[in-house]
Amino acid sequence: MYSTIAFAALSGLALVNAQVPGATTIEGSPTYDGLPVPGTTGKLGNAAITQDNPQCVTYNATLPSTGSVQGYVSATANANGTGVFFNVFITGLPSESLGPFLYHIHDQPVPADGNCTATLGHLDPYIRGEIPPCDDTQPETCQVGDLTGKHGNVTISPFAAQYSDLYVSTQAGLGSFLGNRSINVHSSNTTRLACANFELVSSTCSNSSNTTTSTTATPSPFLGSASTTFASIGAIAAGLVAFLL
Repeated sequence: MYSTIAFAALSGLALVNAQVPGATTIEGSPTYDGLPVPGTTGKLGNAAITQDNPQCVTYNATLPSTGSVQGYVSATANANGTGVFFNVFITGLPSESLGPFLYHIHDQPVPADGNCTATLGHLDPYIRGEIPPCDDTQPETCQVGDLTGKHGNVTISPFAAQYSDLYVSTQAGLGSFLGNRSINVHSSNTTRLACANFELVSSTCSNSSNTTTSTTATPSPFLGSASTTFASIGAIAAGLVAFLL
């Protein structure tokens, strides 16, 4: 009996100590041995699925053409108003030794001087924090802006991905709204390599089908499963052609 109590006490102490400042850090936050802790939630609870997102509203964040890391992240409200569909294309990443690379929605926009640090931390309206790392099997427990945590890191360059995220919003006024935020691309040690603001772009809906067609030079949204991610030759080629147009 006493051994069981002692083990439980030590386990609880280990979890508390893992969250004390001074442990291994990710952008200044302590980790729990660098591993996800299932069921971790924010101080304000789990992220809510966003609904009633305005149809066909698209926001693009285009990385500066003056930098070595280029590309875009495009976000379009799904046709049913639930969640947001993302098209991601990133190229020009440095040595693979600095990867895997990460990209996130950050809380603040990029200022006029282009200082990525001024964008502050990840979009986190539920006050979850970065530690412990996101468990992608429970995306509702992750930071809203932690796109790679929920949908996968960048492991190749060029990189392309498409997926739906149910917890980001294109509806102004919500804490999960991305339209006044920015995207940041990081190396594995969290160095910020490039950043860009999301900007509203015009788009149109087709009245004859339940699809969305953007007027920008980004891939058309895929409205299939709730979360589909890929990095295939075909996707990379499509992204590269769109980026060069």
